Amino acid sequence: MSEVAPPLIDERALSKLRWRCRRGLLENDLLIERFFARHVESGISITQAEGLTMLMDLADNDLLDLLLRRKEPSGDIDTAAVRQVLSDLRP
Repeated sequence: MSEVAPPLIDERALSKLRWRCRRGLLENDLLIERFFARHVESGISITQAEGLTMLMDLADNDLLDLLLRRKEPSGDIDTAAVRQVLSDLRP
């Protein structure tokens, strides 16, 4: 049995997401850009896009704390999509 690939976002949505993911802290930008570089060939799933969007609603320092494992997601952002993206984003 082959595994069904998750639905991917289209080029327009990808462009908007990349723009939305621009951050004020260089450290965040570097980790996020590395994520995009790894996934550009295979595409970004709708679930990954949802997780990234939720993370981008955070303040830069809160996002950096999550990326560097100083904190774990809690409350509204403690979702499977966010945890999946964090595992891909974390160094």
